[in-house]
Amino acid sequence: MVEILVRNSLLALVIYTNLLVILPRFMESKKYVSGILLMMLVLGAYIVLMSFHDGYLYGVVLGDLSRKGIETHLFYNLSIVTFYFVFATTLHLSKQWYLQRELIRKIQLEKITTELDYLKAQINPHFLFNSINTIYFQIDKQNVAARETLNKFSEMLRYQLYECNGHEIAIEKEVSYLKNYVELQRLRKDENYVIEFSCDPGMKNFSLPPLLLISFIENAFKHVSHFTDKKNVIKIDLSRKGNFFRLNVLNSKEDSHSSSESGGIGLKNVKRRLELLYKDRYLLDVTASEEMFEVTLELKLNRDVKDS
Repeated sequence: MVEILVRNSLLALVIYTNLLVILPRFMESKKYVSGILLMMLVLGAYIVLMSFHDGYLYGVVLGDLSRKGIETHLFYNLSIVTFYFVFATTLHLSKQWYLQRELIRKIQLEKITTELDYLKAQINPHFLFNSINTIYFQIDKQNVAARETLNKFSEMLRYQLYECNGHEIAIEKEVSYLKNYVELQRLRKDENYVIEFSCDPGMKNFSLPPLLLISFIENAFKHVSHFTDKKNVIKIDLSRKGNFFRLNVLNSKEDSHSSSESGGIGLKNVKRRLELLYKDRYLLDVTASEEMFEVTLELKLNRDVKDS
């Protein structure tokens, strides 16, 4: 019984070291040389230890002097550990392949569903822009504010209808869309609202899935407080550090209910998109206090993103 426990424990240690350390931390990170060296070290350690163990067991304990030397057990232990090592690795890789295939299938299904919803909701864009253009020229030229507002609205629609059909969109265009949205919302608020939108110079030369960020900002405007005796606050900050993008959205609120819980399907959809598109490459932190609600989203960008 002790013999079986020792052998299986060492064998399990080798297999789980490979599955939990070598494969995820070295091989999947493309550190092949370090991974192979560590793999050989673990296998070699098992073979030597078990060969010493077998030599002592058979040669000393059981008295079979012909099997006392470790060299008589090397091939046996090599074949045993190789079989289970390869078998466990094959099962792990098969599972990873299956999960990856399922993820691709879900992404494709999500894309098809999104496209269908988009087509159902889409109105005739030519009629829409012709109407906007007609309204624009009907507005008195001296009414600059109204013309600029209509122009921002037109740019937002154009972005949604014509530029959001791909898998990713340049961050510059996404930021422009967000700025237009914030400016239109600002027009609807009075001087009792403090609305800040900041974007660091690093917001360029990379792409994100289109309309990924707008739900967080919409949620802030939807659930912002409406105090009359003090300022109502919305702060939006976009930044990038190396290969990490960060969005921080903060808004004041009047009650203790989480803005995300009452945010409707918008935030639920974007969380689903994040899980499908970024999986282990994003961090979403939601913080709620009595007076403030804050959302911080961090995304790990693709490795080929270049610094400006």
